[in-house]
Amino acid sequence: MNRENKRKQYAKGYYKTHANNDSFTCKVCGRPVMPNGAGTEQRNHCPNCLSSLHVDNEPGDRQANCGGIMDPVAVWVRKGGEWAIIHRCRRCGALSSNRIAADDNPMKLMSIAMKPVADPPFPLDKIEEMTALMAGDGQLKL
Repeated sequence: MNRENKRKQYAKGYYKTHANNDSFTCKVCGRPVMPNGAGTEQRNHCPNCLSSLHVDNEPGDRQANCGGIMDPVAVWVRKGGEWAIIHRCRRCGALSSNRIAADDNPMKLMSIAMKPVADPPFPLDKIEEMTALMAGDGQLKL
């Protein structure tokens, strides 16, 4: 089978209205990924390492020609409190948002969420100095 015919071809937007029941092997960690257990009809990332592939231009369209690995770089909270993962493509730099799944690795999610706190963009030993500048005398004013 040649490469062009390897990927199943569906009408544009097919996965927006149909469940994706395909299993796959994660390109990053090598673990098999099954659609069941996700708590959703669309399994679009590995529950172990949270990586994905750049296959969509718009959610569910499967029209992206890039095919690059999408690394999980951040999490954000949607309206209503639902968490989502921000992925960035290694090949083209595109960003996308994906809902977390019920079976996603909670430690990996928390490590991504805590990364900005654990590695702030300023030296931690400067916090006291910055607090003093903000409050005027180093004391927190209420």
